[in-house]
Amino acid sequence: MLTVDESGVTTAAGYHVPVLLGESVDGLNIRPGGVYVDVTFGGGGHSREILNRMGSEGHLYSFDQDEDVVGQLEGADSPFAVPNFTFVRSNFRYLRNWMRYYGVERVDGVLADLGVSSHHFDDESRGFSFRFDAPLDMRMNAHGALTAADVVNGYEESRLADVFYLYGELKNARRIAAAIVRARAAQPLRTTSEFLSVVDPLFHREREKKDMARLFQALRIEVNHEMDALAEMLAAATGLLASGGRLSVITYHSLEDRMVKNMMRAGNVAGKMDKDFYGNILSPLRAVNSKPILPSEAEQQRNPRSRSAKLRIAEKK
Repeated sequence: MLTVDESGVTTAAGYHVPVLLGESVDGLNIRPGGVYVDVTFGGGGHSREILNRMGSEGHLYSFDQDEDVVGQLEGADSPFAVPNFTFVRSNFRYLRNWMRYYGVERVDGVLADLGVSSHHFDDESRGFSFRFDAPLDMRMNAHGALTAADVVNGYEESRLADVFYLYGELKNARRIAAAIVRARAAQPLRTTSEFLSVVDPLFHREREKKDMARLFQALRIEVNHEMDALAEMLAAATGLLASGGRLSVITYHSLEDRMVKNMMRAGNVAGKMDKDFYGNILSPLRAVNSKPILPSEAEQQRNPRSRSAKLRIAEKK
């Protein structure tokens, strides 16, 4: 089912309202006959806008690994039931392989909205949010092997602490890991409520919700191997872009943003800069915006989940 949000954008009911919609699609500098990729289909808002702008002579490939999105693609009245649209149900880390499968050597633009869909946070059964009691799952792909329960109950204490510190940027990561290891020795932690009963006393009340969100973020990133997938996608996208092609990426936390910034500046997610004899940075990309583009106050009020979003755009040299 598709609904129209407050901005007039058609999206799947319960899914992610597209953030920085106009700005991110503007960043692609769309040509009518170009080939484009939306690696984060979600509710389809960005894909719909790209299709509207590029015309029937272009082609759009959209990726999503979540089987829940497939329903909105079905039916003759679906805006995606058009010959110049191809849906790929896969993790975007396999971008290069799928483009090779479809015989696509170069693309004119790649868009990525790295935010987790509202659908995931609001689905009580998936375990993405501390608002609901649910199994500790957090898999974007329901067929994935690793769950949050596997991480919480199976990782050694030092590895757990590293996950919470690196992906959640939590200063008390070691205390949290130690408390989890003590608790699971008595019985495994299988649900969000069991997990919360262990970690909640470790958070200060004034920062509880923010730090708890970071803790759940860290687990989600680990379960879905998000940083590895992002690095692979960015490298693939950079390699696929034609000269003058654009990469438009929306991030929501500092780890993602740092990787995207490094790729656009240095040509690799580590930020290692190679320079020529004259000291010029050898990178395949040129940043279009020197500073990230942020949502307007009106958008932040309309969609509070957009508040941490940052958009960076780069062009292939």
